[in-house]
Amino acid sequence: ALIMSARTFTDFTTRATFEIKKCDLFLLDEGPATQVVLTRDEGLQYYRTMQVMRRMELKADQLYKQKMIRGFCHLYDGQEACAVGLEASINLSDHLITAYRVHGYTYTRGGTVKEIMAELTGRRGGIAKGKGGSMHMYCKTFYGGNGIIGAQGQIFETYNMAALWKLPVIFVCENNRYAMGTSVERAAASTDYYKRGEFIPGLRVDGMDVLCVREATRFAADHCRSGKGPILMELQTYRYHGHSMSDPGLSYRTREEIWEVRSKSDPIAMLKDHMLSHNMASVEELKGIDVEVRKEIEDAAQFATTDPEPPLEELCNHIFYNEPPFEVRGTNLWTKLKSLS
Repeated sequence: ALIMSARTFTDFTTRATFEIKKCDLFLLDEGPATQVVLTRDEGLQYYRTMQVMRRMELKADQLYKQKMIRGFCHLYDGQEACAVGLEASINLSDHLITAYRVHGYTYTRGGTVKEIMAELTGRRGGIAKGKGGSMHMYCKTFYGGNGIIGAQGQIFETYNMAALWKLPVIFVCENNRYAMGTSVERAAASTDYYKRGEFIPGLRVDGMDVLCVREATRFAADHCRSGKGPILMELQTYRYHGHSMSDPGLSYRTREEIWEVRSKSDPIAMLKDHMLSHNMASVEELKGIDVEVRKEIEDAAQFATTDPEPPLEELCNHIFYNEPPFEVRGTNLWTKLKSLS
């Protein structure tokens, strides 16, 4: 039997205007727009991308607990609106450098769920051929995570040089309220991170709302591209997991706090409410996306747990770009490994 839904896509609103939270400004006369337009296609795309990130991280949590993923693993669930909103207002040809909480950005930069999951399990089909793991994933114009905390640049010297040379750089602080296990209030005399550039204009943005992040990034990108020099964005967000998988995340905050953020400010739920309340999608359609995403994640996890590990002979490959083969001494004097690149 063929069952047809009575509701067709022509019934939906194709675009709607939303009022979003005003950004706090530093050294700026005006800020991003507070009335923004979202199209149905954009909304569905943002929803799907954030769901992929969320489900991918929950699957990574499961695989880590099954000891299929080893070592460090920093999950991004809760912060999805930051990556999705930011990518919505820049181009893939723009260069992106990030810290070690990297899985979501690897996906938005063009990596596939399969490649990311296989990298987490250290398999040959991983995005860094199984040799990078959670913190070291790369795409074109994406410089991967950085395993050393704060090593994204000696930040104040970087601010100074960027301002002196009027470089088109957007500095982004994803403030998820905890540095490892220390709350920002306990760690910083001033929590106005968007003012830390001192002589660089800054924005403080609701990092849980994908539309706020999108508009702030659009404003920041226009600022940079018009030759005005660098700008700083603080995205106020929240991570649901602990700092890494070795941190339960409950010794320095309560379950109630996490639940309150989840219930009131979840980025996926917020976008879903926007779309449903403005007749831009149906509950059934969004559920259909959820089912597709779950299947994509399950297929990727299956691949990531059955794909072979990289052979030992590949250990020394890709140390240098475009170099002739060379020998590397192994763990003792008698073993030699040969590079192929």
